[in-house]
Amino acid sequence: MNTPKISDAEWQVMKVIWSYKHCTAKEIVDELSKTTSWQPNTIRTLINRLLKKKMIDYRIDEKDNKTYHYFALVSESECIKVESESFLKRVFNGSLNIMLESFISESKLSEEEIDKLKQILDKKKG
Repeated sequence: MNTPKISDAEWQVMKVIWSYKHCTAKEIVDELSKTTSWQPNTIRTLINRLLKKKMIDYRIDEKDNKTYHYFALVSESECIKVESESFLKRVFNGSLNIMLESFISESKLSEEEIDKLKQILDKKKG
């Protein structure tokens, strides 16, 4: 499946849906109202965009046919992979070396984080 590019605002909606697995528009609005100043109509517009992009789908509640339960069609890990690849190409011309050097030189890493990075590289090396 080709995962479409989503905006930062759409990412916020997806994070709520991923955390709930299945949720109503009201639950999404309630959750995002805690961290954003978005109006409910703005959030519903973002939900509709995600539906059009086939990032999410819904099922209608059997007991209340006015209630829609939204769920993700694309996993969080797949979206992270696509976004990471896009970021790498856009910002670092696809060079993983330059990106890693930039992040590592600008970050304060703990011994534990350094050890974890070494483990990842050793595992990749074989």
